[in-house]
Amino acid sequence: MDTFKLDNPAWYSLDEAHEEFAVNYDGLKFYQPAYCPFGGVFNDKSVALNIADYASFTDYFFLIGDEPKIDQNVKIDGELVCNQMILEKPIDLESNEYIVELQTYEQRVQLSTLVNLVQPGYFKEKTADLGTYYGIYKDKNLIAVAGERMKMNNYTELSAIVTHPDYTGKGYAKQLISHVSNKIFNRSKIPYLHVASDNANAIRLYQKLGFVSRRKLSFWKMSRVLR
Repeated sequence: MDTFKLDNPAWYSLDEAHEEFAVNYDGLKFYQPAYCPFGGVFNDKSVALNIADYASFTDYFFLIGDEPKIDQNVKIDGELVCNQMILEKPIDLESNEYIVELQTYEQRVQLSTLVNLVQPGYFKEKTADLGTYYGIYKDKNLIAVAGERMKMNNYTELSAIVTHPDYTGKGYAKQLISHVSNKIFNRSKIPYLHVASDNANAIRLYQKLGFVSRRKLSFWKMSRVLR
């Protein structure tokens, strides 16, 4: 299996299943800013110049992988080190919640609002178009979600695994993770995810569900220099 592609997930997603969402440069690929703030480097040729060009039409973005080369027009705002975790077999977990596929405009607004409440900065205007997202409602309020983001031919990333702070600790996340992961397996793809390496509680949950750590990856937050 082409596991090496997981070392550069944004690049290979934009080279394969998500090619239609790509902004292409020589040795560099980014998602269109309205869909996802991620990009990947394949080689170092002209990278600094191309990063500066992309930075000129978005507020911020993340490059995944080694620390990128930049010029005076771009700055690095921070490094987020993540555990990349992969699931090798479907999750055997009985769900006792009604899980809804989030399709309507109203549902997608609720999805974006919830994700940006808990994990601001990663879920963009059209992120929900990259894959399928699911949620759990209580009293007509969307209180937990999970879905798909970066997609290669053989791998699909779980993302936006979020529970409203008033509803944590009730098992909603693990039911959604199981639901989304098994949907991915049903399409003959392999689920994987990224979690901040210092988020011990989330890592323990993923491990209990069968995810194993594959490697650490850095997400470099970047923006243009305002003059």
